[in-house]
Amino acid sequence: MALEQYSNALELKNSGYEPLTAKELLAREIISKMAEIMKKGYSKEESMSLLFPGTVMDRDVLDSLLAALVGGSHILLFGPSGTGKTSLAKELWNLFPKEVYVVDGCPVQDDPMSVIDPEFSSIIRCCPSCESRFGIEETDFDPSMVDASKVPVKIVNLKEGFGLSRVQGSSEVFPDNLTGVFNLHKLEEIGDPTSPLVLEPGKLLQANRGLFMVDEVGKLPLGTQNVLLQALQESIVTPAKSRETFPASFVAITTSNLRDLDAINEPLNDRLSNLYVDYIKDHMKNRSIVDVALRGSTGPLFFPEIYIHAAVFIVEAWRDLSVDIPELSEVGSNRTILDTITRSVAFSTLESEPYVSYTSFEKGVKDALFGRIRARGGDSFLRNEEVLKEFLEGNMSLALERAFRVYWCTFFQKDLGSSVSRAEKLARGLSSGSIPKGGDGDLLREFILKTERNKGHLKEEEILSRIAQILNSMDDFGCKEL
Repeated sequence: MALEQYSNALELKNSGYEPLTAKELLAREIISKMAEIMKKGYSKEESMSLLFPGTVMDRDVLDSLLAALVGGSHILLFGPSGTGKTSLAKELWNLFPKEVYVVDGCPVQDDPMSVIDPEFSSIIRCCPSCESRFGIEETDFDPSMVDASKVPVKIVNLKEGFGLSRVQGSSEVFPDNLTGVFNLHKLEEIGDPTSPLVLEPGKLLQANRGLFMVDEVGKLPLGTQNVLLQALQESIVTPAKSRETFPASFVAITTSNLRDLDAINEPLNDRLSNLYVDYIKDHMKNRSIVDVALRGSTGPLFFPEIYIHAAVFIVEAWRDLSVDIPELSEVGSNRTILDTITRSVAFSTLESEPYVSYTSFEKGVKDALFGRIRARGGDSFLRNEEVLKEFLEGNMSLALERAFRVYWCTFFQKDLGSSVSRAEKLARGLSSGSIPKGGDGDLLREFILKTERNKGHLKEEEILSRIAQILNSMDDFGCKEL
């Protein structure tokens, strides 16, 4: 719902406006949107997924995340590389309400109630600039003494640098990057330490009223982590070279891989609700990552569903190995699943193929997995390359077989009523490289055209012919179990 415009804080207060912290604002939005979606008939699990349409995540993770946010917690998402932690953090920004009331001219977007309301000011104090502008000279700032009609109000849309800030954890992120600094040259020029022109807001002040995201928080230097800790404890920040403190009310969403957990300052970690984000175990959810990331299309080429399932099975098989080699940690990531798809398409495009052939698919899988090896010296790279080569030799055909079983068994159980005799008769008809017309053949044709999502520019008969060839190369059409 769009906010109504008011010219000053008195009008805003008289309208019944309820000031909220960033935590409260996000919690209310989550509750409201969940209720709105569930009212349309969606289940709780479906509703949670619809809150994060760009990320595929296990129900338990989303459930715990939403509970922590509604409960007013800051978040640490930790787990293996490539499980969707950063993507989930970014999606929270899409969920965050963007329209807010601010004091016009405030360098950190103070809520007007921080200036005029003693109760809210005790929670989130206004900035020194607003204290100087609206307070009574030579007395301590007292919100109850402020003339609310003199506090100008405007509506702003939070955006990057103004309600959202992001930091990539590294040893080069110093405390000043988070706190900001007072520009002493500007101070000398202007002569007023409370002027908004003197302050150069750091990342924490840029996040005021919104979201602060830190990717790989364990890689931040200890001094920088301590600055963040102060902001989480007291909702204030003291810029470098300043004697004044500024409000820093935000929701912190941080991530970490498993190796860097011990590098997170213990008091800081205590301020974060820790949520473990593991690889998704459900195959069909992993399959849906492709559709979510590529929006259901791989471009002009036809990409058979069996190959997409096989690509997912390959990465899942690697995860099951639990190979403890740091240079290979990225091989099992969600990004690898997507790489197998895009690289297979690339190889087919270079060969001028109208569809992704098995040869191009095999090259794409190999390229994607090998491309995830971190180079750590010649001998190490060659050993890791050999590990992956042996893995592919032992798992490529198995992944393809499992993909066929998912594809065919779905049809076998749903459309053929698990009838072995009907399945075998239909399989014999596929030996010609085409799908028989009439009877169960029509059921299979309908199933294929409905199942194949990445149709490219092929005509229906070309798609059916291609799938018939793939199915004909497989065995076990009885499909006793998935």
